[in-house]
Amino acid sequence: MRPEVWEAMAPFALDHFGNSSGVHEISRRAKNGLEEARERMALAIGCAPMEIVLTSGGTESDNLAIKGAVFNSTTRTGVVVGATEHDAVLETADFVSRRQGRVAIVPVDADGLIETDRLTGAIGPETAVASVMMVNNETGAQNDLKSAVAAIKDQDPSVLVHTDAVQAFGSVAIDVGDLGVDLMTLTGHKFGGPKGTGMLYVREGTPMEPLVHGGGQELGRRSGTHDVAGAVGMATAMELALAERGEFERRVGQIRDRFEERLSSEIDDLVVNTPAVHRSCHHLNVRFPGVRNETLLMRLNTAGVAASAGSACQSGAATVSHVLEAMGLTPAQARESVRFSFGWTSTGSEADEAAGIVIELVEALR
Repeated sequence: MRPEVWEAMAPFALDHFGNSSGVHEISRRAKNGLEEARERMALAIGCAPMEIVLTSGGTESDNLAIKGAVFNSTTRTGVVVGATEHDAVLETADFVSRRQGRVAIVPVDADGLIETDRLTGAIGPETAVASVMMVNNETGAQNDLKSAVAAIKDQDPSVLVHTDAVQAFGSVAIDVGDLGVDLMTLTGHKFGGPKGTGMLYVREGTPMEPLVHGGGQELGRRSGTHDVAGAVGMATAMELALAERGEFERRVGQIRDRFEERLSSEIDDLVVNTPAVHRSCHHLNVRFPGVRNETLLMRLNTAGVAASAGSACQSGAATVSHVLEAMGLTPAQARESVRFSFGWTSTGSEADEAAGIVIELVEALR
């Protein structure tokens, strides 16, 4: 987390540690901090404060967006999702299909980008919600979300459009009014905020069936005692990320490119899975032909380099990346691929050191 986030959260972990739903003074302080944080989050994405539902993170927000839309209707129970979505979306869609909802998985091209014609072709009269991620968590492929939303709405204005923008906020301009989405997922730890804190943007008037029932918090959309410190921390991180977005994109993009160029120049047959264009500034997914990623990652870890074979949720599992398979890689090729990611703490010297370690280990394994 950014130091400023820790500082902002501290009073709500100590002096103002009240239940924001209470009526006494210490609770009112917590309530004031919570609602101020909500207002700051809303300002950062261009929406009204009451359009924000505070959650425990990206996974819960994705679940609420899709299940909340499907469970709200008895006639529209279908879901359309891209093949490279995060498991939080794909597994939720699978849950819907096991309860007789029609689910369409839309293929992507070789760069991992969703094709608009295929997306709209999957929309049917039973479709309740379509989910299109903004930036892929494994490759950094960046979809043209605004065009995708417009195409879906032209096809059927009644279909709700959700985007998992978890990987995007730190580096991509986000204004929900401009994008036209009905639902959007964000989580704090992707841009220097606390883990376990997230939000779901829900456009005013969007029908939503809650998944968690109880005291009726979040206008009845998500019950449970609020993590006030987490909300304050996430709001602070959003403001910092927004203020530094242009510099982040430039600086981190240069560091990632420097790392990529070093690998490409010294490993002749390196294959870059991240697209050459329509890419985020902070992801790099590459394939080392002839080298199993499982072995390489173990050696990288011993050498002090943190990388993964897929999403962090599955980086320890012996599974093949569904993202890379959807892009056309064989299982064997996917098992030769590694994801490197860069953030606000990354430096050029770190990138140089890490690249040298990667090159040395790949040569040794070969």
